[in-house]
Amino acid sequence: MSASRGSRRRKARRRADMPLLGGARPPIAALLALLLAVAGATALVLGDRDRASLDAAVLTSQQHVAEDGALSLRASLDESATDLQRAAALFTGPEPVPADTVLDKLGKVYNKWRGTAVIDPVGGTLLAARGENIPLATVLKGSVPDAKGDDKDGKAAFGLGPRLVKLRSGETRMLVVAALRGGDRPRLLVASGTLNVPGISSGEDRTLLVVDSAGTVLASDGPSVARKSWAQKARKTAADDSAKTPEPGGHPGASGHLMGGGKRGEERTAVGYAAAGRAPGETSAAGALGLSVITSVEVTEDISAVRTQAFGLAAAGILLALALVVGWVLLRTVQRPLLQLYLESRRLSRGELDRPVRQFRGREPARIGAALESLRKQRLGGRPTRTGRARGGFGTRGTVIVCAAVLLAWSAPLLFLLNRAGSTVTVPQQLVEDQRRRTDTAADRVRKALNEGWADVASVAQIVGAGGGKDGADKSVLETTLREHSRYRSVYVLDGDGKVLSRAGDSPRHPGGKKPHPDSVVQLNTSGKEPAVAAYAAVPGGNGRTVVGEYDTQFLISLVTRPGLGQVWLVDKKHRIIAADRAHGYRAFAKLPGRHLNDLAVSARRDSDGTAILHRSRNSSIAAAAPFGDNGATKGLDWQVISAQPAAWLELPEYTAERHTMLAGLLGVTAAVACLGWLHIIVIRPLRNLADQAEALAGGDRKTVLFPQHHDEVGAVVRNLELIRQQLRPATGASAKPAGRN
Repeated sequence: MSASRGSRRRKARRRADMPLLGGARPPIAALLALLLAVAGATALVLGDRDRASLDAAVLTSQQHVAEDGALSLRASLDESATDLQRAAALFTGPEPVPADTVLDKLGKVYNKWRGTAVIDPVGGTLLAARGENIPLATVLKGSVPDAKGDDKDGKAAFGLGPRLVKLRSGETRMLVVAALRGGDRPRLLVASGTLNVPGISSGEDRTLLVVDSAGTVLASDGPSVARKSWAQKARKTAADDSAKTPEPGGHPGASGHLMGGGKRGEERTAVGYAAAGRAPGETSAAGALGLSVITSVEVTEDISAVRTQAFGLAAAGILLALALVVGWVLLRTVQRPLLQLYLESRRLSRGELDRPVRQFRGREPARIGAALESLRKQRLGGRPTRTGRARGGFGTRGTVIVCAAVLLAWSAPLLFLLNRAGSTVTVPQQLVEDQRRRTDTAADRVRKALNEGWADVASVAQIVGAGGGKDGADKSVLETTLREHSRYRSVYVLDGDGKVLSRAGDSPRHPGGKKPHPDSVVQLNTSGKEPAVAAYAAVPGGNGRTVVGEYDTQFLISLVTRPGLGQVWLVDKKHRIIAADRAHGYRAFAKLPGRHLNDLAVSARRDSDGTAILHRSRNSSIAAAAPFGDNGATKGLDWQVISAQPAAWLELPEYTAERHTMLAGLLGVTAAVACLGWLHIIVIRPLRNLADQAEALAGGDRKTVLFPQHHDEVGAVVRNLELIRQQLRPATGASAKPAGRN
């Protein structure tokens, strides 16, 4: 009874001396836990990918189309408001400019307004008008000065800014109002424009709507597909999403997609919506109008599915079996021998030398066990002996490598081979059409932006001509234009021989000694680090003087950067890259990356229309090209926008299954490498060093002090060996030379 009680006390003391967080336990436990989690994730994410509710790629594409339209609409309305306000500011002076003169000069530069007028808001008098009649009552409402007729600065306080009005005919007009400063009496410059749907090629199957905050349809294009109901539903959904903060780099406003009802296998309506709003901290007059763009298409549902559930369950089951095998092997070959070595070394350090040290399997445990047996014999009076490099079987490092190879044999096929979508995936035709239409919209956006820039320069030329060529006045106008428009890097005035008379911004890149170009947007170089594109506008009656506005390269890049369109390039007539989207970068004037893109550009220019093709080569992709067209100030550029994206980037079920399979393989690789690498660094490498130290101590090395690197099983064995070394050292000193003592 007492012997049994003493045995239990000894075992309790041994357990108390053992480290609670041994080096081998955490990585092995973490490996098993992670492999279990990977197996569960594999079974979950590799479920069947059903097409019954339309491909997510088609719905997402409609959302991107609506976002493109909303941005185009907002930019167009903001540009109209900015143009009129800037034009009104340019007519500011000590003396009032005659109303007819203001409208005549305005009409020579801008032709986008249906009607313009100058009115006296105090008496409601129409001073001058051009084009269609403007509803003066709507303009004067909220634009009447206070009772005294003046504000704190002595000028009339007006309610300026764009507003929407409905005509008796049912058409919607946007009115832009700007104050004309000059003289004693306040005047208002008013322009009316048609609220059109954005410049998206609608085709025969796409419906485009512009709605207000109440869901009222203000403009439409394409076939009528339950316009009112879709407008109301999209407006309600957009209102629910409006409280969300826009993601950085995302659409500045509410956007999303909806799916219409219908039976399986029939046509259903895919709807995208986007608000023409503004991001927090962004200034946009049109962003406060509460407009939204809605697009809808009829698509045929594919009720087939990508079957991967059985594959996922099988892969998860195999991983579980491998996890159990690997865990059992590591416990038998690493953790258990370490604990037994700890117990044997602890027994010898306490002087319990009555029984031999047990024999171990595995190279490093066998070497350490043989060294301990030699040390036991030396404690009993034996001589130091070289134990030799006891092989004892497979090394622990080799065991870890084999375990890693087993786990990688499961992960590598998932990562590189299995569930590959291949080139036989059927890409919905709607995505091909959307790629073409969005590319056409991007080309239209760039063309309009360049033409608007030329119109700005032309309006500056009008003011420079009215100033009589005074350098100080010209400098002030140029600096104001550069400050108000981020699209320019520099604005300057040239004489008839190309000499710079006045400038604002960076150094002009007009070729020295060369006469100015006629009124147009011109590409100034075909090589170099940065493209040079400028708008030229002659000064009326200026004896050859010309105002030039050079476009900033970042402005061009921002025009072609759109999410969900893949890689986008703006190229010149020789297919040299002028600008590209920010995400992928580019080198100025480089060639397009691929002969098929050059062929596509040639085809688009020959057909004078954008086109889209689906490549079914080794890596299938969708590509589209859209030329500018021969109109406006850009007609001489002969530029086009080209876009391309691999089909693997699309949210199709086949590619989703492929990405999830690769994710499972990547998780398996990560778990195996992290945990087994941890085990090798913390346990295996110190264990190999311990084998060398134990053999050196058994061979007679009594001077090398042994100290543990970690508080774990290996460290515990090292501490016990140090105790044995200290116990052997006095006896060795007595048998050899007496150790000198102070």
